[in-house]
Amino acid sequence: MTGNTIAKITAVSDLIRLPRQYGTALVLAPTLWALFIASGGRPRPLHLLIFILGAFLMRSAGCAINDLADREFDRRVERTKGRPVASGRLKPFEAFAVFLLFSAMAFALVLFLNRLALALSFVGVILAFVYPFTKRVSFFPQAFLGAAFGWGAIMAWAAVEGTVGIPAILIFVSNIFWSMAYDTIYALMDIDDDIKAGVKSTAIFFGKSVYAALFLLYSAMILTMGFAGWAAGLGPVYYGGLAASYALFSAIVFRLKKNPAYRAAFRGFVGNAVVGFLILFSIIADMNG
Repeated sequence: MTGNTIAKITAVSDLIRLPRQYGTALVLAPTLWALFIASGGRPRPLHLLIFILGAFLMRSAGCAINDLADREFDRRVERTKGRPVASGRLKPFEAFAVFLLFSAMAFALVLFLNRLALALSFVGVILAFVYPFTKRVSFFPQAFLGAAFGWGAIMAWAAVEGTVGIPAILIFVSNIFWSMAYDTIYALMDIDDDIKAGVKSTAIFFGKSVYAALFLLYSAMILTMGFAGWAAGLGPVYYGGLAASYALFSAIVFRLKKNPAYRAAFRGFVGNAVVGFLILFSIIADMNG
């Protein structure tokens, strides 16, 4: 294997964030919430495999198209200037090829699902493709990210039930609030560079009210998940998990407000993935208790 080939493989690994899978966890969490609820707490192994692999593949595709779309912005932001496309380690057409490859692999998985889930998958690809471009025209790209990350919940419910139920819709809406919260925290790491580069974000929009906004977004997320649990007939174990999750979200915001440094923001962002799986475990425990 030549040095150039190794360099390209390393660049592709960096492009899809292979060593850093917290983004996949954030895509996977709402998908599994819906999958386990729709399946009565015991999803089919095939469904688990499809949606776990699908989350990884679509998140990877999303990273590729994001870096392709943002390559000019990334060169002006300290944290992102070394990304493969921005730094020239990958050419734009190579990044687009990676996007197409991972999207195609994800689509191949969807072929094992029912027709409704298959039809819904096209919306998922469109959301993943459109999201990176929204930060040019809107201060709320985090809302579009939430729609892209939460679409798996709609697909998972459809794969099990053959319809899109009220709990799935509520989980989808809840994920928009959740994504707006954790991606606002993520955007705080680049806020000064983003302002200079002309990138829009909720972190810039909320300004000095960002911490109050985070509390409101997390509150809306938990409240909507509470309604989803009620619609699905979940019990006290689930609501206990939501209460614990809200306490952890509050702790993240309090710690970030006390110490708004780069590392604190990054830890707060990653902490959301942990909380997402706490909610999943509360669903599983409630439905199998």
